[in-house]
Amino acid sequence: METEAEMRVVIIGGKGLIGQALAKELGSHGHQVTILTRGDTQSQPAGETWLNWDGKDAQKLLGLIEGQEAIVNLAGESIGKSRWTNQRKEKILTSRLEPCIALAEAMTKTRNGPRMLVQASAVGYYGTGTSEFNENSEQGRDWLASICQKWENSTASLEDSGTRRVVIRSGVVLAREGGVLSQLSLPFRFFIGGPVGSGQQWVSWIHLLDEVKAIRFLIEHEACHGVYNLTAPEPVMNRSMGKTLAHVLQRPFWFPLPAFALKLALGEMSTLVLDGQNVFPTKLLQTGFQFEFPTLESALQDLCG
Repeated sequence: METEAEMRVVIIGGKGLIGQALAKELGSHGHQVTILTRGDTQSQPAGETWLNWDGKDAQKLLGLIEGQEAIVNLAGESIGKSRWTNQRKEKILTSRLEPCIALAEAMTKTRNGPRMLVQASAVGYYGTGTSEFNENSEQGRDWLASICQKWENSTASLEDSGTRRVVIRSGVVLAREGGVLSQLSLPFRFFIGGPVGSGQQWVSWIHLLDEVKAIRFLIEHEACHGVYNLTAPEPVMNRSMGKTLAHVLQRPFWFPLPAFALKLALGEMSTLVLDGQNVFPTKLLQTGFQFEFPTLESALQDLCG
């Protein structure tokens, strides 16, 4: 069943790339949006309410979500910001778990609070490899997979109290400004683009517009619950992605970036570009969701053409 009425939606971590785009998507379809952020709450866009929350205080959060209908929890430190030292790994984990723990506590105490939660996660849940993964695939065994598992499990208890919980395992989000596309395209703009590592690693990607459209779709359709992969239905290998990007930018594809150089520069974090996942959005397609940009060519033409 689709919910046609206007909804009151809270976005935690709503000042990031996905959060800002989602706020606009929801607002343009008549929903009331409240963004909770640790940062500055000044200069709010029209139609949005920005409130300050430290990501830890469950009691304060309780007051902020009372009377709301849905929550989208996107809180979490970027995994690609800097090398994965032990301190950095701890920050990545705590930045995800602390808001989730406070959220689970607050939602169980609300009298007239939200009964729908979209919980962020990532395709890193599946580990790496060449096999095709869908929502029924087993969890991987590397560090990123363990992070995703803990992230997802931290709000799982809400389902016992009747919350409709949707877990979104997002792939690489491609956007015109921000995100990884600007980093991927930089070598090509300087005529030194080429394959990264073996070039055979899979990239499961999604256009930013489809990412936020899918989240809105999952909020509005009451039958949707459980895990959904938010990836385009056409994952590609790194070499194919590079060639397509070179074609769109009208640049050569020739200069390889060897794996050892990335491992020296990035350490363990190099797995983000040297390893990959072949992830398919089986459940999302079964719901009838229509992608605006199902192919990489169409997405890159829109973003870079």
